[in-house]
Amino acid sequence: MAVGGPPVLVVTRLDDATADEVITELNRRRVPVVRLDPGDFPREVTLAGTFDSIGTGGTLVTATRSVDLGNVRSVYWRRPTPYTADLAMDEQTGRWAVEEARYGLGGILAALPGARYLNHPWRNRDAEYKPAQLATAAACGFTVPPTLISNDPDRVRSFAAEHGPVIYKPLRETGYTDDTGRALTVWIEDVTPSQIDHHLRHTAHLFQQRVSKSADIRLTAVGDYLTAVRIDGSPGVDWRRHYDRLTYTPVPVPPAILKGVHAYLDAFGLTFGAFDFGLDREGVWHWYECNPNGQWAWFPDHITAPLTRAIADRLQHGAPA
Repeated sequence: MAVGGPPVLVVTRLDDATADEVITELNRRRVPVVRLDPGDFPREVTLAGTFDSIGTGGTLVTATRSVDLGNVRSVYWRRPTPYTADLAMDEQTGRWAVEEARYGLGGILAALPGARYLNHPWRNRDAEYKPAQLATAAACGFTVPPTLISNDPDRVRSFAAEHGPVIYKPLRETGYTDDTGRALTVWIEDVTPSQIDHHLRHTAHLFQQRVSKSADIRLTAVGDYLTAVRIDGSPGVDWRRHYDRLTYTPVPVPPAILKGVHAYLDAFGLTFGAFDFGLDREGVWHWYECNPNGQWAWFPDHITAPLTRAIADRLQHGAPA
């Protein structure tokens, strides 16, 4: 068991139950951990990064810890809050300050010498684009449902008539709130041709043929460690709306899926990925998406515990112990 040594930097917000699981495991192993939310900069975080012909160094000081930027073991990049500006700034100056923080602090956090990333933030960013996901999934041999991204109502109606039933999916999980500030979720929904109107022209929308599925599958990959879980019990197309009705059963990963997952991770330079599939009645796995920073802590303990250990192994050693 490792004691002391360089710290693991966990970049995330305060309310991140998934990161909490990993931090608890690293604490159990007595691996030093520093938790950082870039959204706290500059209010509660002080930065002094140094660069010269020798290399990168300097310090990062939070409300409770100090980090040697040249001596970070690994970085667990989870879900930090957005950068913010001092409320006393005018709107234009505030935007400028936020971008300076993103390219200053964010740039340093993405370039820590010798640190291992799970995942690197720029690899996460690249892998979040749905069109790139779809193209890469097809190239990796997955079965991908017919999909259209468009703002042309006539083209979407034709697609729905040809490939129906179809569903709508958001292209990104972007923050959305009501008038009171309450967070809202844009769910995956069934769509009929009669629902498609001129409002589509305002932005890009993703439509996909709905798989006639018998169950959903969430496959979580941490390097070479893969675990697939069959999800049953959802009465609708988006199982995330019905956690209280779901059951979870670990299932083996078919060789073709295993090969495709490794090819997909390699294509984007990822160590971690949360893959979603629809399982049809003939046993075919239909690829939906891969979240490079997906959640997994809601699973029962017998599923989350091995995932926690696999991630902790990567952060502690760089590979499974």
